[in-house]
Amino acid sequence: MRIVLCYPVQPHHIAQIQAVVPDAEIVDAGQERVDAELPGADIFIGHAKVPVDWRRVVEGGKLKWIQSSAAGLDHCLVPEVIDSDIVVTSAAGLFAPQVAEQTMALLYGSIRRLPVFWQAAGRKEFIRRPTDDLRGKTVGIVGLGGNGRKIAAALAPMDVRIVATDYFPDDKPDHVESLWPADRLADLMGCADIVILTLPLNASTRGIIDREMLAKMPPGGYLINVARGQVVVEADLVEALGSGHLQGAGLDVTEVEPLPVESRLWEMSQVIITPHVGAQSARRVDDTTDLVCENLRRHLRGDPLWNQVDKGLGFAHPTKVWKPGGK
Repeated sequence: MRIVLCYPVQPHHIAQIQAVVPDAEIVDAGQERVDAELPGADIFIGHAKVPVDWRRVVEGGKLKWIQSSAAGLDHCLVPEVIDSDIVVTSAAGLFAPQVAEQTMALLYGSIRRLPVFWQAAGRKEFIRRPTDDLRGKTVGIVGLGGNGRKIAAALAPMDVRIVATDYFPDDKPDHVESLWPADRLADLMGCADIVILTLPLNASTRGIIDREMLAKMPPGGYLINVARGQVVVEADLVEALGSGHLQGAGLDVTEVEPLPVESRLWEMSQVIITPHVGAQSARRVDDTTDLVCENLRRHLRGDPLWNQVDKGLGFAHPTKVWKPGGK
């Protein structure tokens, strides 16, 4: 068995994996060698952020399983992989706590107008300016998977009304007032003062938040995106912010990354931009390696894998999602 790694492991992580599969050859390819090493892999573990010739990999016929080190799978769920027999598993749910923290930071910063005060501080101005309130607002969460549920739990004590959509609109938490199927997105947009995006990027969600959907939001709303930048038509978001229809946005992801220097978003004082750091954590690589090792053990036993993805949808069913601690 040849296992190719492409996530920022340290020697002790490799040793942890090797202890589970002592007879396997483990190659720490990194981003520099991942494209060259993948055709010879039986298992790929990681997230290639450089171009990979997936057609060549699939046609080689050796790769049997991709264990992504990311929750999003747009880096590997290309048509060739989707149409193949390669099993794909994700890191869904693994980083929900830190994504929720990032979401709350973006949300509170937008509501309490932190960009305005940061700019004033740069001018050494100590002047009170208007702020907004979270209390009493309707929050719509688009995609109530692992990240969405953690965000909903964080919002629950804040005296807000929470509604959500999801591909699997069942198992509604008590603190979520309504959980609707994904095709009721327009209803959510029409009632939510704050829309939080946690949905996956796939063919049906690319560009789904466009001018028409943004126009459905009540005037003065906020958009928080901790999903993927390409689910939003960025030009339409800029237009909604520029017109004043939306009064704020918190973006951890953008349509093009890095965000081009010429983007108007940089100049908008009501926008908070962070460089796709929502899943960052001091424990990220440790937690990822724990999931990798558990799935390798399950693979060797022939048991179902955690986070096995429905490649047509681009994500795993909620009942199959790993949680830290293996529960």
